[in-house]
Amino acid sequence: MKRIYYILFLLLPAFLQAQEVLIDEVVASVGDNIILLSDIESQYVQFRMQGNISNASGIRCEILDNLLFQKLMLTQAQLDSVEVTEARVDSELDRRLRYYIAQFGSKEKFEEFYNKSIVEVKEEFREVIREQLLTEEVQMKITRDVKITPSEVKSFFNRIPADSLPLISTEYQIGQIVCKPEISQKELDIAREKIAGFRNRIKNGESFETLAILYSEDPGSAKEGGFIGTVGRGDTYPEFEAAAFSLAKGEISEIIKSEAGYHIIQMIQRKGDYIDVRHILIRPKVDPYELQDAFNRIDSVKKIIENDSLSFEKAALKYSDDPGKINGGMMINPLSGSTWFSADELDPQVFFVIDKLEIGEISTPVKMTTEEGTEAYRILYLKSRTIPHRANLKEDYNKIQQWAQQEKENNALAKWVREKSEKTHVAIDEKYLTCPILQKWVKK
Repeated sequence: MKRIYYILFLLLPAFLQAQEVLIDEVVASVGDNIILLSDIESQYVQFRMQGNISNASGIRCEILDNLLFQKLMLTQAQLDSVEVTEARVDSELDRRLRYYIAQFGSKEKFEEFYNKSIVEVKEEFREVIREQLLTEEVQMKITRDVKITPSEVKSFFNRIPADSLPLISTEYQIGQIVCKPEISQKELDIAREKIAGFRNRIKNGESFETLAILYSEDPGSAKEGGFIGTVGRGDTYPEFEAAAFSLAKGEISEIIKSEAGYHIIQMIQRKGDYIDVRHILIRPKVDPYELQDAFNRIDSVKKIIENDSLSFEKAALKYSDDPGKINGGMMINPLSGSTWFSADELDPQVFFVIDKLEIGEISTPVKMTTEEGTEAYRILYLKSRTIPHRANLKEDYNKIQQWAQQEKENNALAKWVREKSEKTHVAIDEKYLTCPILQKWVKK
């Protein structure tokens, strides 16, 4: 149930395409909330884009089952007077639009492909997003107090047939200590003088977009004339945000310094708590001598650890320039929130280094590029490496706990659906009543 529900949250392009080609009709209703044929087909398009489909009718049945579940939650949200703010709806719309615009390469290409402006897309999709956020609130309320105990985890595991236990691929726990070179005042002055020159040229009539394409050192936005997309509060560096939100339409900012370097910003338009802006970024260069000094410092840290003078965790806390030092230098997997990574979840440059290490070994200093785009050095530490194996409670307890938790939440949701659907008017077009999965919605 949740698998399809999650995909729904990424369905903007398919939704827009289906809206244009379908002759719509109502196929089901839950309370006062209807489900259209286009609702099913827009999701079916997404499934079809993911690969070959051997059972089209079965997929459509699953989609409708999931939509009935969502509409039941929406009905409950309406009964409970659950609300979501306009700011939250806007934030979610902008988040998804940024994702899809990035896939197309630019806002203009996105608009050209769908023959709709960003404003039109947002208005067309606003109510869909609002409903999804409302149902998400209800779903979280249903599962909020669902907890799993150790005995339930063990019982869940013991119910899995031995030949059905999943194969766990190799995973790694990795630490890093980062040493960033100092940026000399000379290089800071050179960068500031350079961007000041660009600001003067723009003030004298030259094109902001052209100069951004030619000279900006932000590779993501330079090719788009400096356009960074629609951003909200909290999406950029604090100094950048403060300057950008203070600008009037068409205005050019003063020179702004952030962790990334020096910026000048041009306001395109403001939409409440969201803005469209361009910028030109110039990064201060790292002096080769400072970079060599960073290498020497991180190499010294490696020797301190290897001489047992300091543990890796304590050395990270004392010497690392990376925020992750508060976790003992352990890298956190953004996909799972844990310290474990599979090979395909690692940066190839990291994997290339740690794959050659023995457990407990520390790498030689390796060059890296920081999030700010500057060169630095780090040492990598392989804390643990698993070998491919069938899941077991000793090595994979956390994973099994998550699976058991998910099953318990799904059971809670299924129970809720049974109870609420008995008290709610549900109507389904007769041509879908042949779907076995939908029989639970039919009142006996």
